[in-house]
Amino acid sequence: MSLIPTTILTGFLGSGKTTLLKRVLTEAHGQKIAVIENEFGEENIDNDILVSDTNEQIIQMSNGCICCTIREDLRVTLQLLAAKRRKGLLSFDRIVIETTGLADPGPVAQTFFMDDEIAETFLLDSILTLVDAKHAAQQLNDRQEARRQVGFADQIFISKADLVSPQELDALQHRLKHMNPRAPQKVVHFGEVALSEVFDLKGFNLNAKLDIDPDFLKDDAHGHDHAHGEHCDHPSHQHDHDHVHGEDCDHPSHQHEHGHHHHHDDDVKSFVFKSERAFDPAKLEDFLGAIVNIYGPRMLRYKGILNMHGTERKVIFQGVHQLMGSDLGPLWAAGETKMSKMVFIGIDLPKDILLQGLEQSLV
Repeated sequence: MSLIPTTILTGFLGSGKTTLLKRVLTEAHGQKIAVIENEFGEENIDNDILVSDTNEQIIQMSNGCICCTIREDLRVTLQLLAAKRRKGLLSFDRIVIETTGLADPGPVAQTFFMDDEIAETFLLDSILTLVDAKHAAQQLNDRQEARRQVGFADQIFISKADLVSPQELDALQHRLKHMNPRAPQKVVHFGEVALSEVFDLKGFNLNAKLDIDPDFLKDDAHGHDHAHGEHCDHPSHQHDHDHVHGEDCDHPSHQHEHGHHHHHDDDVKSFVFKSERAFDPAKLEDFLGAIVNIYGPRMLRYKGILNMHGTERKVIFQGVHQLMGSDLGPLWAAGETKMSKMVFIGIDLPKDILLQGLEQSLV
């Protein structure tokens, strides 16, 4: 039997998770979806669409979807749903797990890697993070949990963009891009986002293409050139732009004299490592093992396509916190430059140590 795709839905309070879930649970979209809701949520969907006084843990909706609030831990809930599905008591095609507003999606994602029984039944498709444009700047400044959610995302949906100015939206997108360059951002109105943009994104599929914004990886990437002389003082410029390969953006705001910008030095940052020299597999494994051992809790997502000495295939690797996996990908194409590219997203990671260690793991 094929694996059951699972989506983790996370996001700031008020960002529209409930609206999106209601749609998933009530709309006639022809998909049978089981929604697992972390019931300690501040905004519970039960109150709106479910009978609140029922003791039944699993409720079937009129469109065939199932809603289930977690009373025990996630593993138990997933096993219960899988068992009922095998026995023909429940029918569903996919699962959406909603985390509470300030939850860390890391442990939820790790469940799919750590537990063999879960890994043999479910496939983690992607982590979706909803960002409320109106309150994002404040939430990102005040709450590390909000910054972590951005760092974990495979796809970022920005809601309530109509409530902010184009400049504010631009500054927010710029800031999110620095925190997580590999998650595409989409400005959405939740009543209207197509479910095809929500499901089967294959963010966790090791063989999926490495979805880093190509501009971000250009050596001279100034992906965001604004009209010359436009004073956009992006809060995101204030952090220490010593990114690898000089992709510091040349926003005019870097050049201008006024020193009064708002300083946002986000602790969730990303950086990219690239090299055309092959990795020595043993050295790399030792180094990454040591790094993950020490910094694992602060490493949110890391992903890469590696040129490994001794194989003609691309090696694709990724990880969440302490757990990492790798896979043999396609052959390097004739004439293709064999280049390793890795992106790390984490909290105050020691970039120098990482870059130096990776450099020393090359053949």
